[in-house]
Amino acid sequence: MLMAEEWRRRIVIDPGVLAGKPIVKGTRLSVEFILELLANGWTVETILENYPQLKREDIAAVLKYAAEILKEEKVYPLP
Repeated sequence: MLMAEEWRRRIVIDPGVLAGKPIVKGTRLSVEFILELLANGWTVETILENYPQLKREDIAAVLKYAAEILKEEKVYPLP
């Protein structure tokens, strides 16, 4: 199980990799890409089978990162 802030060690932003998109550390797999796989019905097991460089904790970190970003998002009603 991933501790609350552990995603910070697994998700990195490097301006030299994928134009600075957040990625899983040690890969070129973006948070966005993994979220799209999950949104398209891929299971965690299917992702791990197809991308053996990932660990289950990496996918949990992607989800925690996305949740953290959304917590910070501000929404303003339209007039």
